[in-house]
Amino acid sequence: MRFSDDDKALRAGLDPWLERLSEGHVEQDAEGAFRRDKWDMVRATGILGLPFEERYGGLGQSLPTTMYVLEGLGEGCRDAGLSFSVCTHMVSTGVPLTRFGSAALKERYLPGVCTGELIGAHAISEPDSGSDALAMRTRADRDGDTYVLNGTKAFVSNGPVADVFVVYARTHPRGGPLGITAFLVDRDTPGLSVGRPVSKMGLRTSPLAELFLDDCRVPADRVLGRPGGGFLVLDHVMKWEILCSFAVTAGEMSHRLARCVEQARTRTQFGAKIGSFQAVSHRIVDMRIGVETARRWLFGTAEKFAAGENVTEDIAITKLVTSEANVASALAAVQIFGGNGYMTEYGIEKELRNAVAGTIYSGSSEIQRNRVAAMLGL
Repeated sequence: MRFSDDDKALRAGLDPWLERLSEGHVEQDAEGAFRRDKWDMVRATGILGLPFEERYGGLGQSLPTTMYVLEGLGEGCRDAGLSFSVCTHMVSTGVPLTRFGSAALKERYLPGVCTGELIGAHAISEPDSGSDALAMRTRADRDGDTYVLNGTKAFVSNGPVADVFVVYARTHPRGGPLGITAFLVDRDTPGLSVGRPVSKMGLRTSPLAELFLDDCRVPADRVLGRPGGGFLVLDHVMKWEILCSFAVTAGEMSHRLARCVEQARTRTQFGAKIGSFQAVSHRIVDMRIGVETARRWLFGTAEKFAAGENVTEDIAITKLVTSEANVASALAAVQIFGGNGYMTEYGIEKELRNAVAGTIYSGSSEIQRNRVAAMLGL
């Protein structure tokens, strides 16, 4: 895909910030803490408003351009958890508000989302329903001009720091996809509480927690879309989430490839550069194939999605190709760097831990394969 000079300028606009965003990334990963000072740097770049309308403070860019700039973030920023929180914020709240929010909700929330003054999160998964979102048990019962929400949500990225949540809840006990509704809920709403941050394998600087809803009253005008239309909201958001978060992944893979090429050109063993050994060079070739294949699927699917075409199968393949190529790439990097690759100070092992998450969130690899199989009539 070709990008304009304006697109390239937007991406290059991140350059002055990337070194500072990456500072201390190994130590901060060990701490597992969200850094508000880094979030403020991200806010200063303007990246959070990329795909949103200018009248709300956004930059009015297309999905492919947004992904192109996010790819640059992944390539230049070594704090993958921060990049993940950026994508979560944009797609969890800004995207559904733009597509499904009322004029009043857009006016109230989108300016803060575009600047990052308000941090967004969405609450989808539950302790007993991860990839099976339709099995959610969180209920929303209508009571006059409000809905009363009760339930527990799990794996809420940005949960500990979010100001506003998009909560998906069941409004009809047997409605299937038509029984789910999406609600925009402020953090300080009585009956909503956030659990303590949960420690995890990777992406540690992107905080995650459970969300508890105990007779949480939400005004009926906080519904995104229409009652019972939450699955349509979720489907739209998940497409954006996969395309944006894995555009970042493609950037991370590109950086890793360049680092491994440099290592292969400069590291000497047995009297020769290790890049001259076929076992090493072939690993690097596979890394190159992985990142280029991922980019083709990512941007090709984005173009189709932006044109209004059906991309159900394309999205599943894109996520499979990118997430699994990322794991293979990170594992190859550990091998190429050898003992140093296994040591935390080089940041290589961290990338492998981060990569594993991509085969789980936004629908596991198994779910994606099931989806493609279904599209094949199997």
